[in-house]
Amino acid sequence: MTGGARAGARVAAVAALAGMAGPAHAWVYPEHRDIAVLAVGQLDPERRALFDGYWQAARTGREGRLCEAAADADQGTSPVCIDWAALPAIAGDHSCSSEEMLGNALDSGWILEVADVAARLKVDLGKIPVTPPADLNAGERDFVGDTRRRMQDQALRADRINALRTADTHLQRADAAYATRAGSSNAHFLLARPRPDITGREYAQLTLTPGSEISAVGVYAWIHLSALQKATRLATEDLPTAERQALARAMLADEAFALHFLEDAYAAGHVAGTWGDVSQRKGTHDYYNEAGLEVFTWERSGQSVVLMGDAHLRPEDAKITATAVRASLEQLIDHASGRDIPSRVPHAPAAPAAPDPLDVCRSSVMPPREEGQRATPEAFVQAVAVLRTTPVPGLSPGLGAMPRFRAEVGPFLGFAGSMEARTVDGGYVPEVADNGALFGADLSFRAGLGLDGVLGQAGDGLVFASVGLRGDTDSTNDIPTSLQGVSAAGGVAAVRSRFGISTRVRMPFYLVPGDLLLLAPVYLFSPDDYTGIAVTASNGGLIPWQNGWATRIGRFQFVLGRELGATFYGYGLENSTLVPSVLPDGEPTVMDYKSIYFDLPIVEFRPYRAFDTKQSSAILVQFFAGADVPQSTTVTWPQGAPDVELDTIYSVGVRLIFDWRRYY
Repeated sequence: MTGGARAGARVAAVAALAGMAGPAHAWVYPEHRDIAVLAVGQLDPERRALFDGYWQAARTGREGRLCEAAADADQGTSPVCIDWAALPAIAGDHSCSSEEMLGNALDSGWILEVADVAARLKVDLGKIPVTPPADLNAGERDFVGDTRRRMQDQALRADRINALRTADTHLQRADAAYATRAGSSNAHFLLARPRPDITGREYAQLTLTPGSEISAVGVYAWIHLSALQKATRLATEDLPTAERQALARAMLADEAFALHFLEDAYAAGHVAGTWGDVSQRKGTHDYYNEAGLEVFTWERSGQSVVLMGDAHLRPEDAKITATAVRASLEQLIDHASGRDIPSRVPHAPAAPAAPDPLDVCRSSVMPPREEGQRATPEAFVQAVAVLRTTPVPGLSPGLGAMPRFRAEVGPFLGFAGSMEARTVDGGYVPEVADNGALFGADLSFRAGLGLDGVLGQAGDGLVFASVGLRGDTDSTNDIPTSLQGVSAAGGVAAVRSRFGISTRVRMPFYLVPGDLLLLAPVYLFSPDDYTGIAVTASNGGLIPWQNGWATRIGRFQFVLGRELGATFYGYGLENSTLVPSVLPDGEPTVMDYKSIYFDLPIVEFRPYRAFDTKQSSAILVQFFAGADVPQSTTVTWPQGAPDVELDTIYSVGVRLIFDWRRYY
């Protein structure tokens, strides 16, 4: 990604992208919806009947968009309506506020497309079992068996990455703000505990205090209170039918939006806390979601449970999360129905008959509530009753903090070494009729920015520039000559061994190579638009043909246009060739020449990559095409011989690269 004015806007755009690299979503859309469906199904018959009644009131007049069933467990692909259970999935990831969520659900032209993509993702993920990684250290070592188990693990991981790759591409196409929306704040994460002895009540108070960092618990409690206050009006006030329906619709919207963040609190990668830079937050989020995390809840600190995360939802994870969601719904229904319950939230006539406008994308801290809508002691009791079943989050930096992991996000310095073999189409002069081959090696230093997977692990936002030294062997084809001495010595290679100064740049593009640079001034006038373009570019472009494709043996990616290499031969380094004489027995001409060899990688294969807290290393294989374009010539022997115009040499080849980076 880039941004600059020229450089200034480029840097600003990169900072914006680095700040949201990697989605902050916890459970993916179908997982959010499945949890909500399960929770509604767990309601007792009396509360379920009341809940369905509120839903029917809420959908009055919007029956064409809102489904008859509040939570349709049998809904398949291509849904034609939105049920209430879909609203927690639309919240947060496809909307920034309860107000926006309801507007998108009712009136947007793209929300049904999002629902369809999510339903298809559910089918795809349902085919991939969530299994623990094979324990390759258990028992006696069995190379064949260990290799087979490792390949099986990688095959399942590749299937999941590819399913998410397909879904994320279609979701980004349907909802242009999808990638940037959820990554713009820490609202989806649990706030790290400041000390190990903090109680659940103290932690809840901390997350709700105005000015505290926004978090999943704080957002849930804020919006849940808004829903409860609307519920008190339904239970207490004699309202006209239309106003009562609007109030019921706003109440259910608020509760659905709040539940998105309550559900997020049970995703392993979101329990680890929010501290650290972008690379640490993303790396920690991704690692624990995939590997799982042992957690304790506030009410049962002596008994632990293992949770998984995004796209790894198991039945046991759904059951635990749905229990908390059901408890929250029971509070809402009891308040709306006027049931006599302990610590009931008092009647709040100031509660508006509209969804809560709190914007979780733009808010970095918890704001104060307006007069008449502020939390009472009873409201705090209600929130704590639900939150006591949530996982205890990790500690903030210091003693006892859980291990953190990094993603390849941020600026880096490094080096790359490569070896290649390529064919050459003849030589610099027409007399060379045969094709040949040559071998080369390169060592270069790189500086760049890693943006590993803005949407997911199939993405590629890598930007770098490099400079180094390259050496080539003689080509295997020769220049024809009648000189017996030259022939006896083994001939003269059509392309002689040489050294050159190598340079290379890599950058994603939106539609055509280099367009992010050309569009950089857009960032000065419309940062959101430019960031959206850059996000799309990093995830395969407008036509997403450059996304990575994971397999059990590594990742393949079509990269044509993302990377360009240029090696300068004859610029400060000796570079000469022999030109045959046009006369049968004439002397050949010796010429010094300058040329620029351009190479374009076409397909890239990455079978190996390792990353620790600061450094990464990878082995890559690239298939590429090239063109060696002569720039100027100087005859060095015999004196006075005329210059000869040299031809461009075209080539194709394969390159093996070792890439090492140190992130800062």
